Amino acid sequence: MTAIDRTVVVTGLGATTPLGGDAASTWRALLAGRSGVRPLRHDWADEVQVRIAAEAAVEPREVLPESETGKLDRAAQFALVAAREAWSDAGLTGRAGTDAAVDPDRLGVVVASAIGGMTSLLDQYEMLKQQGPRGISPYALQMMMASTPSVTVGRDVGARAGVHSPVSACATGAEAIGYAVEMIRTNRADIVLAGGTEAAICSLNMAAFGNMMAMSKRNDDPTAASRPYDVDRDGFVMGEGAGVLVLEAAEHAARRGARVYAEAVGQGLSADSHHITQPEPTGRGIRAALTDLLESNDLKPSEIVHVNAHATSTPMGDVAEILALRTVFGDDTDHFAVSATKSMTGHLLGGAGGVESVAAVLALRDRLAPATINLDTVDPEVDADIVRGEPRALPEGRVAALNNSFGFGGHNVVLAFRTV
Repeated sequence: MTAIDRTVVVTGLGATTPLGGDAASTWRALLAGRSGVRPLRHDWADEVQVRIAAEAAVEPREVLPESETGKLDRAAQFALVAAREAWSDAGLTGRAGTDAAVDPDRLGVVVASAIGGMTSLLDQYEMLKQQGPRGISPYALQMMMASTPSVTVGRDVGARAGVHSPVSACATGAEAIGYAVEMIRTNRADIVLAGGTEAAICSLNMAAFGNMMAMSKRNDDPTAASRPYDVDRDGFVMGEGAGVLVLEAAEHAARRGARVYAEAVGQGLSADSHHITQPEPTGRGIRAALTDLLESNDLKPSEIVHVNAHATSTPMGDVAEILALRTVFGDDTDHFAVSATKSMTGHLLGGAGGVESVAAVLALRDRLAPATINLDTVDPEVDADIVRGEPRALPEGRVAALNNSFGFGGHNVVLAFRTV
């Protein structure tokens, strides 16, 4: 479908994270510099190398009825919690069609997970071994499907314009938001719920990531384990949760009198085609995504004042991202307040882009960039203005923030939001 000139805005936010069960509590914790990383208390934790993670602050079963949690994988549960908050935050109630402001044929959903229902798969496999085929839940397949989070949210709100689940490893949540922006720009939809979710803290994942030397092994000091840009960083910390935005055509939002947080300017995309797990060390692919963002959207480098960086706390990845920013933006990079919120939330894999987009939008709303914690000594190769110690005030006027998300396999997604 041919693109048309439509401005897309953010009208609702929802999140459930290691820092809080909603967007507001998560944001307060980010500004307070609080870590959500804790020791794992599961039976299997003693068997794996990495015994720390950033588990959700609020269990989905505390929010959702048992009739829903019993049929859904944990990732879909997180997605439903965050989506319902975002929907309500946008001033919407009930399913589309029951509210005159939303036409179900013009409503879409793009909520995705990188890992999918792995915890359910493992649980059901154990049931198969212990009880045989009759022990398998009749809901097993829908729990394991990677598209279930999006389908669940779509059914909940009655979306009929399209329900999608793009998967691009740790860039999944950001790519979902970018896809949603394009749905509105190309007139496929007027309003779309978009974001990412993940529930991958289980024995298989923790062992696999630990054995490939990707995660921090600071088991004795969990809250200090995620340390982006620090010279002593030794890998990421696994997190879980979801972040969802309500994106809307500006004229549709105005028609129903919606509160607008920010403009969703657009996305930049690229691929490294370099290595399945390692980033291209010079940041070439990230540079291409940043260039694509600038060339395909109405965004000036001088407008950018804040970057919510991908910054997972891996030695190569943190440097490649900064190299790319410095190469594309030159001296303008000196004016970017760079925050690495994974220092507090851990890395939510497919959910990261959703949660960090919520944070980027709230940073613009409050004109505050969260500080990166656990940054004692900045890596000399990190030539950027990293926010440390306290949150930093952002300038007044029309300004923009970037949310960077990159994934195993060389997926690169850059999102831009701007004040209105």
